[in-house]
Amino acid sequence: MASWSEFATDEPRLADAIRLLLQQYGPGFGYLATVRADGGPRVHPVSPVITDEGLFCFVIDSPKRRDLERDGRYALHSFPPEESDDEAYVAGHARPVTDQARVARLAECFRAEPRADWRLFEFTVDVAMLARRDHVGPEAPGAGQGGPAVQVWLDPQARDSPVGQPSAPGPRVGRRRAAHRAAA
Repeated sequence: MASWSEFATDEPRLADAIRLLLQQYGPGFGYLATVRADGGPRVHPVSPVITDEGLFCFVIDSPKRRDLERDGRYALHSFPPEESDDEAYVAGHARPVTDQARVARLAECFRAEPRADWRLFEFTVDVAMLARRDHVGPEAPGAGQGGPAVQVWLDPQARDSPVGQPSAPGPRVGRRRAAHRAAA
C-alpha cells in the first residue's frame, strides 16, 4: 500500500492532475465510497486533504467512519468540473492516524473543528486513475467519436499481494505503471 506521497513521487504529473480535480473548488471535495457492514457500497461527500505528507480526511462520527474503522477499503472520486467531464479516482485502504503530533499539526493547519467528534484517516493509494475527455462541443466535427484518454497507476505491491493480505515490506521499485490509452 503506497502513501499518497510515494504515489506522487512515482507519478508527479498524474498526482498533480488528480489533486487539481479534487481541489478545483478550493478545499478538497469528492465522493467517498466505503463498504457497509452487509458488504454493500455507501457513498458520501467528503473534503479530502492532500499534503506533502499524504492524503487524509477528517471524518466525524457517522456511518462512513464506522465503515472505515471496520473495513478500511475506500474509493474516492472527484466532483465533476463545470467545463468538462474529466474525472479522477483513487482507491486503497484508510487507516486511523495515531501519531498525536501529526493529528494536531494537520488539525491546526486545516482548521478542523476542535469541538467536533472527528477522527483523522490517512488513505493509501493502491490505484489512481485520471480520465480526460475531449473539450469540444457536440457541434464540432468528429465530436463523440473518441473516448477519454485514461491514465492508470497501480501500486505493484497491492496488485501482486493476495486479496486481504498485506504484502511483505521491501523497497518500492518499478512502480511506474501509468498507461495512456484511449478508451473505446
